[in-house]
Parts: sequence; C-alpha cells; structure tokens
Amino acid sequence: MKRFVEGEDRKQAVLLPEYLEDYVSDDNPVRVVDVFVDELDLHDLGFDGTAPAMTGRPSYHPSVLLKIYVYGYLNRIQSSRRLERETQRNVELMWLTGRLSPDFKTTADFRRNNGKAIRNVCSQFIVLCRNLDLFSKSIVAIDGSKFKAVNNRDRNFTSGKVQARLQQIDESIARYLSAMETADRTQSDVTEAKTSRISDKISKLKQQMQDLKIMEQRLRDSPDGQVSLTDPDARSMATSGRGTGMVGYNVQTAVDDTHHLIVAHEVTNVGNDRSQLSNMAAQARAATGITELTVVADRGYFKSEEILQCHEVGITAFVPKPLTSGKVADGYFGKQDFIYVAKDDEYICPAQQRLNWRFTNIEHGMTLHCYSSSACTTCDIRKQCTSGKQARRIKRWEHEAVVEAMQQRLDQKPDMMRIRRQTVEHPFGTLKFWMGAAHFLMKTREHVSTEMSLHVLAYNLRRVMAILGTRSMMQKMRA
Repeated sequence: MKRFVEGEDRKQAVLLPEYLEDYVSDDNPVRVVDVFVDELDLHDLGFDGTAPAMTGRPSYHPSVLLKIYVYGYLNRIQSSRRLERETQRNVELMWLTGRLSPDFKTTADFRRNNGKAIRNVCSQFIVLCRNLDLFSKSIVAIDGSKFKAVNNRDRNFTSGKVQARLQQIDESIARYLSAMETADRTQSDVTEAKTSRISDKISKLKQQMQDLKIMEQRLRDSPDGQVSLTDPDARSMATSGRGTGMVGYNVQTAVDDTHHLIVAHEVTNVGNDRSQLSNMAAQARAATGITELTVVADRGYFKSEEILQCHEVGITAFVPKPLTSGKVADGYFGKQDFIYVAKDDEYICPAQQRLNWRFTNIEHGMTLHCYSSSACTTCDIRKQCTSGKQARRIKRWEHEAVVEAMQQRLDQKPDMMRIRRQTVEHPFGTLKFWMGAAHFLMKTREHVSTEMSLHVLAYNLRRVMAILGTRSMMQKMRA
C-alpha cells in the first residue's frame, strides 16, 4: 500500500520500556487517583479488611480495590466484569494496582460490603476541596433529577396499573371466548387445535388475574402504594415529558456556583422535590462550612414550611412561588392581586377596598388568618373576584412575611434563576452521559447511594483536576 501511513510488522522485535512507570506520564490523572487513595485512612473511614487475618488465604488490600473503582468510574467503566478485563489489558490500571487483577466477584463484593465507607470517601474529598478553599462563594444551587433503576416498568405495580391490567385481561378473555364460540360453530379440521390453543391462552390470562389479585393485597399493605419486584426500593416517577415516567430514584444534589462542584447529594425514592430544600441546604452548609449560605432552587422546591426552616437556621433561600391557584385558572383575581398592609394587618383588593381580619384556623398543621370585606356584595367587579354568594376570603399564613421577603429578594435579583440553571443542570447531564442508557447497576436504595457516591467522586475529581491541574493537585493532597 503505497502513499499511506504504514504500521510495523507484527513479527518485528521491539524494545519496550523496562518499567511500568515509563508508560504513565507525570501528569496522568491515574497518578491523582493513586495519591488520593494512599492519603486516606481507610480504617477510620470504615473499610473492612484493613488489618490482614493471621490465617487463610491473603486478601486484597482495600486500597487496591478502591483505586480500581475510582479509576473505573473516572473513565466510565462501572461494571465489575469490565473492570476485571481492564486490569488485564489496561496499562494504567496495571500501574495503579501493581499488575494485580482481582476477579469480578471480589470487586463486586467490595463495592456491596463497603457502601458506607465509600460514601465517606466521597465526603472526605469534599473536605479536601474545602481545605483547598474552593468554596469561597456563598451561593449553592439545589436540584433533583430522575435516574433509572434496575427495574422494568412492567415489574413495578401501582393500584392504577393493576386496575388497568385487570380490565385488559377481562376484555381479552371475552374476546377469546367469542373466538372459541365461532370456532365451535365452524366444522373444520383445525377447529380442535384452535380451540385448544385459545383455551391455553384463557388459562394463562386467568392465572395472571389471580396474580394481580394477590398484588392488590400487597399494594394495600405497602405504605406508599407501590411495589417493585426487581428493586424493592425503586419507585415509579413522573418525568418532564407529558404522560411519561420511569421507575427509578430521585437524586438530589447541591452544587456551588464558583467551580460547579457537587458539595452534597442524596438518593431518594420520592418523586417530587417539595420536602428536600431544608435538608439539602443543611447538608450543603455542613459540607462547605459557609454559615451565611445562599441557596437557589426551582419552583418544584417551593413549600412554605421548608422556606421557614431555612430562614430559622440562617440560610437565605431563593425559590420562585408557583402560580397554582384555581381562581386564576378560572379567570378570577389571584392572591397576588391583593396587597397586604402590614401596619394595619389588612389587605387591599383590586377595587381598593380593605379586607379585615375575621378569624384564625389551622389547616394541615398551619395557622392561617382569614380576611374578608363587607363591601363585596355591592362591588362592581365582583364577577372578576368570586362566583360565590359569600365575600371573597384571603388566607394568610402566620409566617407569610418570610415567603414575601423571599419573593422581594427574587424581584431584586431576577438573574438568580439563570445562575441556578447554569450551575446545577450541567452536572446532571454529565453524570447521565457517563452512566449510559442504564443508569444504576445495583439494587436497593443503600447500594444505589454507594454507586451514586462513586459517580459524584469521579465528577468532582475531574473538575478539581481541570481547575488545579494534576501536578498541583497531587502536591496539595500530599501537603
């Protein structure tokens, strides 16, 4: 082949470097993994097997297996079987492990049995970033995203799914019975075979119906009305697409706006984010050490009690309030059209009439004050305000001033939502791209949390290497 770049003859003798060290450059990221794990106190972090047994076959040191997993997740290799193959052919892994090649069962058992310790390693890296003063700013963005679990949608059951499936089976049985009657009236050579085949199908459908009846009882006993057969902790969750959903987990993250590092994360199986704001904000403040922390989240996190909890512990929250009032949807004035006068404890309606305090009651554990006006009956724009015979009532939470102060902060800083979007959504896209089509490989929430910690650790490692450089990062970790 003339005029092409030609390779070497496979039978040509070559002089390769004598040492594995020569294959790995000084700024190779694998050296960062080696230094990071070597600087950890694995015994204090809770790893099993740090002290060797006096008898029996020698085991692998936990640092070797931890290095394999950190390197694997850093290079989008999460499967224990693939990691076993890589240790036999990947020069970087040979250098990292000293040419050790644990079998896939050993590496898989290490990840499963040391979940808490691996999560502690992820937290330890956040402590390292804090010591390197990478969290100097005080804004953290919080968001959640749905990740697929090892559970097919057909293996997840809810009351609605069971009822729909029972209806489908009833219709199928009726259709097969009608087909059987038609076959009986038709005298032909294939009638007996066709009748036998339809009978088998009906028997299978009746067995499915019995199984679904048993599943109905399990659903009644389940606290949240769901049962997943493959991964018992996975739950069916709605996604952003209309009428779509997946069986998986809702992963919460808190990301700093300076270097886009994930400072805190948590795996939940609750399909919404409304009760996660104060929890993730507290975790972010503990991780960063910032006392006067500012957190920003989307409207899915809006819940008055959560905002109050943040306010009480000194965390400044930016969460837009969703407009979900039924009055606005029906074309009437919304609550935002009524102006509250704090000094008089009154509301001014769109007709410039004053709504006075009438009574106080408790709804869903919240103390609400009710305001109304006697001028509603003779108001000219009454039809735009209410359709009832009674006067329009406005309810005010006893801590409504906290929510109003937050809305005022949002009005003064409208770019906070843009900062949130630029900060927290990119890490989720990166992680899902690394994970591939099947997001999680392990089952149950505890093990999925371990797997997520490895993903977050790999993401943060890559971010810090891009910020500081590999050589500078290794120097700082050794210091």
